[in-house]
Amino acid sequence: MRVRCGVASWTNAPLAAEPGIQRGRIRIMPIVEDSILISAPRESLFPLSQDYAARLAWDPFLRDMRFLDGSKEAGVGVRVWVRAWTGLTMEVKLTGYRPPAAVAMKMLRGPWFFRRFAGTWLFEPHAGGGTQVTFRYSFESRWRWLRPLLDPVIRRGFHRDIRARLRGLKEGAEHGGLLKEPGD
Repeated sequence: MRVRCGVASWTNAPLAAEPGIQRGRIRIMPIVEDSILISAPRESLFPLSQDYAARLAWDPFLRDMRFLDGSKEAGVGVRVWVRAWTGLTMEVKLTGYRPPAAVAMKMLRGPWFFRRFAGTWLFEPHAGGGTQVTFRYSFESRWRWLRPLLDPVIRRGFHRDIRARLRGLKEGAEHGGLLKEPGD
């Protein structure tokens, strides 16, 4: 697990939680990320990750997911409603969408304990074949005075969920029969 603190830009970052400045102030935010090597080309993995019907088959985090505003597929500016396995819900907006390399989102509405939340999924070709998939989340909890206690708990939960999601994507792609060939 890679856990680090970073500076995040929330207003104009092309792919969510990367170093930047927010409204002229620097914010140090926890970043939780992990990655996994999957034996499949990113040209097939990326569409699987964004096929919201197929996501329910491989993603243990999700219980329900819907496009909003009449959208039918992912893209920059698209809003999505998500219900997690915990019952918590979140409305997000896709802030970056670059098939087959990356997708990013930021929270518009969500659990009461988050002030901000963003995520980035990266798909990079691996030199030995396959794709290195990285999920990265950054967040800011609501109460500054509680962050020393709350943030480590949130980081552990995110790490557990990220690992399970990455394993689910790997299993679905390599053994679950969910992967389509590019162009299908």
